[in-house]
Amino acid sequence: MSRSSHYVAPPIDRALVWLRRDLRLNDQAALHHALAQARQVWCAFVFDTTILDALPRADRRVEFIHASLAGLDAALRAQGSALIVRHGDPCVEIPALAGQLGVQAVHAARDYEPAAVARDAQVRGQLAHAGVALHTHKDQVIFEADEVLTANGTPFSVFTPYRNAWLRRLEPRHLQPWGVAPRPGQLAAVPAALERGLPSLADLDFLPTGMAERLRPGEQGAARLLEDFLQRIDRYAQARDFPAVKGPSYLSVHLRFGTVSVRQLARLAHERMTGGSRGAEVWLSELIWREFYQQLLHHHPRVEKHAFKPEYDRIHWEHGAEATAHFAAWCEGRTGYPIVDAAMRQLVQTGYMHNRLRMIVASFLTKDLGLDWRRGEAWFARQLNDFDLAANNGGWQWAASTGCDAQPWFRIFNPVSQSRKFDPEGRFIRRYVPEIAALDDTSLHAPWEAPEIALAGAGIVLGRDYPRPIVDHAAARARTLERYAVVKATRD
Repeated sequence: MSRSSHYVAPPIDRALVWLRRDLRLNDQAALHHALAQARQVWCAFVFDTTILDALPRADRRVEFIHASLAGLDAALRAQGSALIVRHGDPCVEIPALAGQLGVQAVHAARDYEPAAVARDAQVRGQLAHAGVALHTHKDQVIFEADEVLTANGTPFSVFTPYRNAWLRRLEPRHLQPWGVAPRPGQLAAVPAALERGLPSLADLDFLPTGMAERLRPGEQGAARLLEDFLQRIDRYAQARDFPAVKGPSYLSVHLRFGTVSVRQLARLAHERMTGGSRGAEVWLSELIWREFYQQLLHHHPRVEKHAFKPEYDRIHWEHGAEATAHFAAWCEGRTGYPIVDAAMRQLVQTGYMHNRLRMIVASFLTKDLGLDWRRGEAWFARQLNDFDLAANNGGWQWAASTGCDAQPWFRIFNPVSQSRKFDPEGRFIRRYVPEIAALDDTSLHAPWEAPEIALAGAGIVLGRDYPRPIVDHAAARARTLERYAVVKATRD
């Protein structure tokens, strides 16, 4: 059942739906409200040059968006309309388009990132000056902002109580889809003067990446991935930590760009959970983690640049030539720790990294190399297909122990023991670090500890075929405990 009501004549003539992080037509909050309000509705997307101009010319995310928009445009054309696409600053393009179409309202899904909040405030002001209303709607989360608070009315700073409160508040109505059923002609034809079609990647000054070989864009791609995952979801709790196993849903990029509805995912997970599925329960918790970080960013926008725990901004991170060299080795997968190198190479090659590996490499950067978490966060932001500011920031601050409900600062992942535990047969490592694939399963995780006969038998010379470790983990651990002592001293 979807959220729908008896027909009431729309109170206004024309409305525009501004698509951003909600690139679908089904269960679409902004489109639902626009159709309920206006006799004629158009949909538009702006390739935001304030974002795109800072990206490399070959970017998988841009191609994912482009391919998803092609599907949207085709679906709209099948209903007699089309997707209006612009390339520029949305603070200019949206008010201009609203004026050209003569709309009385613009509808959009709310975005909680600080830059997006500032953008929407500017657009709202410009539209209001022209007598046009900007209506924003909750779409990318189940609960937002102040909807889940402590008994004292304050934001949660620990996940488990937040999750419990989230689940207590949840009612079936929160998971119902937004009905989107336009009346004939309500999705209006685009005036010829405004019809430009979907620009090519070349028109946007971007190069193809072959993204479609690894990612399945659009609503159809998301639907296929979801169908596949629902056959595996009951095993999720056991399979999710092993990067060589098909355990995750692989839907994160679709959640990021809204080619799938979070209400649909949470509804399916909740139904399976109440039916006794432990895997669905754990996966639903992951969806709730996503919202935990979203509300954290909303209430504490300073975390974008600073530690959630202010005393952690006093930590002295490594800098200088050696630190720069170590950061480059980490980015390029040349640290000498196979699980770290395999994960970092996977990221650069595919734009994806398994969640367990994200924790391992983040811990390695901050607590083995002693480098500022913000450097790693920025690298992930550039590389991840599913980059989301709130989740990326929350994950990095968790690993660096600077964040909300974070890993304790004295708990430091050992990359070798993590490797042996979560990739015991070395299947993942062998895929992305083929130069050491001939090593046996024991030696593969720490080649520098391998007997000479094992290295010779595999034809490997450390320092030539594969680097020696750039740091000693035990010594790095001791330095990290000293580095974080400033935090302990602050509290004492």
